[in-house]
Amino acid sequence: MQTHLYLLLLAAGISAAPQMSSMAELLTLLQQMHESMTKDIQNLRIETPDNIDDVNCVSTIFEGTEQLKTNPDMKKFSVFFQKFERLKESLTPSLAKEGKCDTERKNATIFVEKLTTFIRKASKNAR
Repeated sequence: MQTHLYLLLLAAGISAAPQMSSMAELLTLLQQMHESMTKDIQNLRIETPDNIDDVNCVSTIFEGTEQLKTNPDMKKFSVFFQKFERLKESLTPSLAKEGKCDTERKNATIFVEKLTTFIRKASKNAR
């Protein structure tokens, strides 16, 4: 019985490991993105959720990420956007319909900070 439980836990850990690894990669790439932001990118205004913990704001985060992705200066972070796309489904809570999300247009640096917080919290919830 203990062997079966051990094998079950081992299998669960192995299947979760790629996602955790991808989350860590996303966070590393986001940190690099944050550090290399030029003044032009910082002046980009992105609709940013006031409360990153609000489940109603997930689509706003995804839309902001898309806006960031289309900026020509962000081409060098295409790996981040590709990995983010792959994990998008697991980051999305299962909601029938999203409610109202309070937002404010903020600069790209603040948006990236909020996105980092969102991914960190999502990775903790996935564990």
